[in-house]
Amino acid sequence: MPSFDVISKINYQEFDNALANCLREISNRYDFKGLHIAIERKDKSVTTNAPDELKLKQVNELLQTHLVRRKVDPRVLEVKSSEGASGGAIRQVSELKEGISQENAKKVIADIKKLKLKIQVKIQGDELRVDGKKRDDLQEAIAAIKAIDIGLPIDFVNFRD
Repeated sequence: MPSFDVISKINYQEFDNALANCLREISNRYDFKGLHIAIERKDKSVTTNAPDELKLKQVNELLQTHLVRRKVDPRVLEVKSSEGASGGAIRQVSELKEGISQENAKKVIADIKKLKLKIQVKIQGDELRVDGKKRDDLQEAIAAIKAIDIGLPIDFVNFRD
């Protein structure tokens, strides 16, 4: 029976490359000369340090630009509020979102059921498995899932016939 999986994963290698390119550009830019600006990733969190709110906003926009260049969807980065750090600087901790949450999975399942296709959608942890008898029904389901905005980049893997 044909099936495929719907997942939301981050390519950490490309994310780290975008981060390195962003840091390289920060070290070369004239408006950032002599300022202590740092970005680092630990597991699923990204910490950004900047001297003020304006520089922090510029660094975040620069990081998003580099993520797009490396074909990493910037929606994986959930920006939290900033806080004060030592020396009058500002620190911002952002979380990396990965996997499809239960609420989003239920939303996707409800929207697919409205299409009345002969397919089954199952939640398997943080991903979805879609089974059906006809390949055409699965292709319609892929098109419908692409149209649904859950705030995360989604990929379709393990297409089996």
